[in-house]
Amino acid sequence: MSANQPAANKTTRSKFVAFAWAFVGYLILVILFGAWVRITHSGAGCGDHWPTCHGEVIPFEPSTETIIEYTHRLTSGFLGILGLALVGWAGVRYGTKHRVFWASVVTLLFIIFEALIGAGIVLAELVADDDSVARAVVIAIHLVNTLTLAGAASLTAWWAGGHKPPRLATKGALKWLLGLGLLGLIVTSMTGAVTALGDTLFPVDPTLGQGLFDRVRDDLSPANHFLVRLRIFHPVIAVLVSIFIVAVTTIISTAEVSKLAKRAAAFLLISICVQVAAGMINIYLAAPGWMQLIHLLLAQIVWIAMLITANEVLQPSEPAPTRTT
Repeated sequence: MSANQPAANKTTRSKFVAFAWAFVGYLILVILFGAWVRITHSGAGCGDHWPTCHGEVIPFEPSTETIIEYTHRLTSGFLGILGLALVGWAGVRYGTKHRVFWASVVTLLFIIFEALIGAGIVLAELVADDDSVARAVVIAIHLVNTLTLAGAASLTAWWAGGHKPPRLATKGALKWLLGLGLLGLIVTSMTGAVTALGDTLFPVDPTLGQGLFDRVRDDLSPANHFLVRLRIFHPVIAVLVSIFIVAVTTIISTAEVSKLAKRAAAFLLISICVQVAAGMINIYLAAPGWMQLIHLLLAQIVWIAMLITANEVLQPSEPAPTRTT
């Protein structure tokens, strides 16, 4: 074996790790762009055609909505190409039996699911100003798929860096607490997606000068659309889940876990606090589009931080060193 081979392998791994994290960054940008499509009511920018746009491969004389929707499709398509590259490179670099390869395969699989859900939304015309129950349900399901995709991509990058997968047979109590925390974030994100849809279709006029309690009381009126009445659930659930996660990170700080696990938990704690503050600002400003994007970005960061924290906490404890006399 050449003396330079270990160094070459390390360099190749570093390049793959950099690519994998760049992939995660691009994925988040695509997710944010998808939210921008909703915020600008551009979901019907290509009509009810998919994968073509108004029946054309390249739309000519497009409207602003068409440009936004078509660009989102292009960026999403490029994500699929990057996903194929991620799987191919992982297979060559780590082998087809390695955890990094299978995490990349799961990533690609959920990219495909994401595309199919997006196609279904367009073909069923659950876009633009549609305010049906069906759209609310589908957008919540879409969000769960997005979280799974972001999680798989992040773990691909994390494990590629030499970190081991979690051992679910360890840390009994913490395992269940972390599982509940992950489930809580999923529920919070689902209600957040439905609330964001309501904010888009039934925006609050901040110039009315209503107090928060007056606004909540008006939203709960039976005369309002169900998307308006559901607004109250997301902030309540988000606060409760955030308090729970803060408590879990406090427990982790005193538990017998690695320093890396404690640093990950500390970052999670900071992220969740920033996210709660951003949520409050979002409510106070009546959910402007730019603030919705910031809120969504922070939600992705919290989700990834929670996954990495769980991954590192659920590692087997190192055996205590034995003393020699």
